[in-house]
Formats: sequence, C-alpha cells, structure tokens
Amino acid sequence: MLPKMIEKDRKRLKRKVHIRKRISGTAERPRMTVTRSNRRLSIQAIDDVKGHTLVSASTLEKDLRDIKATVEGAGKLGEIMGKRLLEKNISEVVFDRNGYLYHGVVKAIAEGARKAGVKF
Repeated sequence: MLPKMIEKDRKRLKRKVHIRKRISGTAERPRMTVTRSNRRLSIQAIDDVKGHTLVSASTLEKDLRDIKATVEGAGKLGEIMGKRLLEKNISEVVFDRNGYLYHGVVKAIAEGARKAGVKF
C-alpha cells in the first residue's frame, strides 16, 4: 500500500487531468488556476491558446508576503487577483481548481475574485 501523502497526490492529479480535459482558457476568457501549499498561494490567469500567463498573484511577491495561506488570506489574494484582471480588461474567467477540492482556501480565492467583479 502506498503512503498516505503519495496516495493523496495521486488522487489530486487524477482529478486535475479529468478537469483539464474539459476546460481551456482563451485571451478573452482565460483559465484562472490555483496552486496552494501549506505556506504559499499562487493564482494565474492563463491563455491556453498561446500558452501565456496574462496575470498572476502570489504570496511570494514582495508586497504580498504578509498574506498567509489561510481562508482570510486567500480571500484577500483573490480580491487582488480580481483587481489585476479588471485592470487588464478581463472580466470573465474559467476557474480551474487544479484538482483541489472546492472548499476552504480554494473557495475563498474564487469568492474574493467574484467580490472584485470577475465573473466565472
């Protein structure tokens, strides 16, 4: 039997592949993907047609380092990402939860972006 963490990662990657078969981002409606760890959060808006990242926000950025990887911090990061998307005249995105379950931090990021005015 596989160790618990390896099994969790395998299941997440299986969900990720299943989701990515169905969704894709364009320049008008990019794919907003979430990456999380215990310490850091990262969000990217990706144009899959060209293979370019249009907008990103991460807790690794100098001015965002004080944001923790908690539900409250994720909400703030989602709002920041929403504002950056609107500055680039992107009002609609396809949300890619990247195989993570839609609750807690991932849900807070989505709600923060919605609060900023981005449609899913």
